[in-house]
Amino acid sequence: MSNPFDLADTEAYQRWREHKLAHAITRTADLIVEIKDPLAFTPAERAELLSCCRRSNMVIYATRGAMNEAMLQQFAARCGLEKLDANWLAGEQGISRITVCNDDGKRQSYIPYTDRAIKWHTDGYYNPPERQIRGMVLHCAQRAGSGGENRVLDHEIAYLMLRDADANFIRALSAPDAMTIPERVDETDGVRPAQSGPVFSVDAGGNLHMRYTARTRSIEWKQDAETLAAVAMLEQILAADSPHIHSLHMENGMGLLCNNVLHDRSAFTDDPSLPRLLYRARYLDRLANI
Repeated sequence: MSNPFDLADTEAYQRWREHKLAHAITRTADLIVEIKDPLAFTPAERAELLSCCRRSNMVIYATRGAMNEAMLQQFAARCGLEKLDANWLAGEQGISRITVCNDDGKRQSYIPYTDRAIKWHTDGYYNPPERQIRGMVLHCAQRAGSGGENRVLDHEIAYLMLRDADANFIRALSAPDAMTIPERVDETDGVRPAQSGPVFSVDAGGNLHMRYTARTRSIEWKQDAETLAAVAMLEQILAADSPHIHSLHMENGMGLLCNNVLHDRSAFTDDPSLPRLLYRARYLDRLANI
């Protein structure tokens, strides 16, 4: 069976590349799908959700009513996301409440729980292979007073751009020791062992997975010329003005539903009376045929 992510199968890659670019969404407005009831899609809503996810591995949904953690989990299940990865800072339902936590000794040392910018990354890049995050929902319950914009990029497009530049970049970033998250030891988090792995990998279903962070602290790249050149090129791609990079400011009731695409967050300022709040649910499975 042909595999477009096999560097030796140039013909399969070219077919996949042509189809990908022909169908990729380059207009941010086309990524947004309005949903009246997140627990009961209409046929038209279902078709739009599926189309966006097939083309760009993500969709920005916009609901009209409030959605709590239980509803978010039901919504995700309707999209094929069921294997929730409940990290240690998540709530009882396994969903994290992302908000500024200045007085929380456990959370305040982690950037998502501050008002600071977060660089490009995929979620769970520090997880072991058996707990790779493949699907995610990031739901905006309360927007910030100002700032807090997100940029998103389909990880398959990032792969395509890197491979077009030089297939050796993909080879280097597919090495099992390309990126290492060093061991972490602290009083609240306990011990998290060092975790090495590739940036790009292909799962049993033939789907491309990406594990990446643009952080310069708590990250160790393989110190060879090929890897460092590949990382530098990826940084250039993420810093460029590209129609494939979408910038959006999620309003209340909007959310990102995706196959763990690349994303970042700008710094923000809270309205003291209405602090920013997002619900984040991470999954070990990918989106299904919605």
